[in-house]
Amino acid sequence: MRLLTLRLPVEGKTVTRAVRQDGTTLTEIDGFADVGELLRSADWEATAKAAAGATHPLEGADLAAVVPSPGKIICVGHNYRNHIKEMGREVPEFPTLFAKYQESLIGPNDDLALPQESSTVDWESELAVVIGKKGRRISEADAADHIAGYAVLNDVSMRDYQFRTIQWLQGKTWEKSTPFGPALVTRDEFSGGLMTTAVDGEIQQQTPTNDVVFTPEFLVSYISTIITLNPGDVIATGTPGGVGHAQDPKRYLQEGQILVTTIEGLGELKNRVVKEA
Repeated sequence: MRLLTLRLPVEGKTVTRAVRQDGTTLTEIDGFADVGELLRSADWEATAKAAAGATHPLEGADLAAVVPSPGKIICVGHNYRNHIKEMGREVPEFPTLFAKYQESLIGPNDDLALPQESSTVDWESELAVVIGKKGRRISEADAADHIAGYAVLNDVSMRDYQFRTIQWLQGKTWEKSTPFGPALVTRDEFSGGLMTTAVDGEIQQQTPTNDVVFTPEFLVSYISTIITLNPGDVIATGTPGGVGHAQDPKRYLQEGQILVTTIEGLGELKNRVVKEA
């Protein structure tokens, strides 16, 4: 099942609705403003499957970030071996964790804002895990039961700010910088796929999503040891090799470029790079 958050104009305002995708048709899941709200309800999966609300065409749909307001966005650094190597690091014993905030999220086709303060804006394609069941100290064996599904995310990074200190947060959570979507694909329909980043059609990253040090199940277990994971929380599981910062010469996003992030079986983010308004 594929679940999306759709933006709609209503009486001169923009509202959002949780929808289910069936082929090229989007069906509203009545009573839920977005996918995050749906996941926080009891029996969310049965509710979504049974939904029979108003319908809309997928073509031309204005999509928001699939979970627009997660309670937590926890990100993982140095999880793909080819990225660890290109950054000159050792394979970590434990996950490297940092956070994003919901203000950084944009929809799968929204413009990506280049901030006035940074000239080193880099791409980082990621598989996002979306939590569907609350848990603390979840065993790795039980972790899959707490995953609602998966989506595509690009952890766009302001490298100059990221490396000002040994803490990365300030380079990772800029406003309107993180495309997320297009859909939450439920766990039963995704077992991994090729993840690709392209800038103006030129492939920069291309690695299978399972080529990781720490699996999604391990990350759910590890993070839930530290803090309770709630429905709608997001774990961004790391980026593979091919980031612009590691190239020689270094490459960064420029105004007017098109950033495309794809994971087989999950979908595509397509974002035009613009100067921040």
